[in-house]
Amino acid sequence: MKLPLLALIVASFAIGTSEFVIVGLVPDLARDFSVSIPRAGFLVSAYALGVSFGSPFLAVLVGRWPRRAALLGLMGVFVLGNALCALAPGYDTMLAARVVTSLSHGAFFGIGSVVAAELAPREKRARAVALVFLGLTLANVLGVPAGTILGQAAGWRATFWVVAAIGLVAMAAIALLLPRDLRAGSARLLNEVRILGRSQVLLAMLMAVLSSASLFSVFTYIAPMLERVGGLSPHWVSVALLVFGVGLTAGGLLGGRLADRHAARTIVATLSAIAVLLVALRAALPFGLVAVLVMAGWGMAVFTLVSPLQTRVIDHARDAPNLASTINQGAFNLGNAGGAWLGGAALGAGIGYRSLPLLGAALALAGLAVAAWAFGLERRRG
Repeated sequence: MKLPLLALIVASFAIGTSEFVIVGLVPDLARDFSVSIPRAGFLVSAYALGVSFGSPFLAVLVGRWPRRAALLGLMGVFVLGNALCALAPGYDTMLAARVVTSLSHGAFFGIGSVVAAELAPREKRARAVALVFLGLTLANVLGVPAGTILGQAAGWRATFWVVAAIGLVAMAAIALLLPRDLRAGSARLLNEVRILGRSQVLLAMLMAVLSSASLFSVFTYIAPMLERVGGLSPHWVSVALLVFGVGLTAGGLLGGRLADRHAARTIVATLSAIAVLLVALRAALPFGLVAVLVMAGWGMAVFTLVSPLQTRVIDHARDAPNLASTINQGAFNLGNAGGAWLGGAALGAGIGYRSLPLLGAALALAGLAVAAWAFGLERRRG
């Protein structure tokens, strides 16, 4: 099981780096394309929206392929998209290239999660799914800082060429390490769509949206929050982001282990912890470095939630998991975009940076209420 999962981790590292590295390159892109910073920043939003609304169509297209071939095809789209980014002569071309790249994201993590769950013993399925997402957290800790430094030193095009090269390495790893006898998705499209209407699938996706919105309503504005309220220098903000990334990585591994023992309790406990930690973050913000320590726990809690929610969708859509698992990735990204918008709207309404974590806590509590509803329905039915 370890070698196939290693191939999926390399691929998820490449995808995560491509998604987030552009944040550090926005000023360079704005300058080179002669657009405003907000317009360059829309390249981030366009990617998230492409994952949410475009990936499911690609998942349907490859849904009946053997899953090894589907993953190879999706990584081929990823490599093509990053090459187009590196070659983009203007802003509009770059925007289209980012959308092309995003199409592979949700479908890859959706199908990759299904493959990981099928390869693992029943008692280790959530741990295997968590390992697929390990590459995503490592991308935030290693890939994004390295890609930003490379882009600033050699130009942003060099960053996208390197990411495309990592994608080619991932394709080779998938071709060599994944079993050739992975079965194809067998469900008809109509059946997959019907399964998306199951209450437990929809409620799990709603939890994904709310948990992700809770994160990005605060994290999108964490730099000015730490600088203006916590009095931290840009250097210490970078340290805080690194600490948060380490917490994400630890949480991803912890979430898989806990979910294999009891997924429902893990979801409830984690959403509760996120709400408490965000309230604690508000209290700690004036004490700069204390806030950084709280961020470590917050990051751990945030990613502890990912594998149990993804595994829950796979379990409740087991007759046709590809599309459901992909759309769940879209749900996380929809939460990313929605949370960033809500946080910006709250700041525009004048609530202030220090109170922003309370918005995140409220969204986490809304997710907890949905979880209680879902698990209550489950108990009553059986």
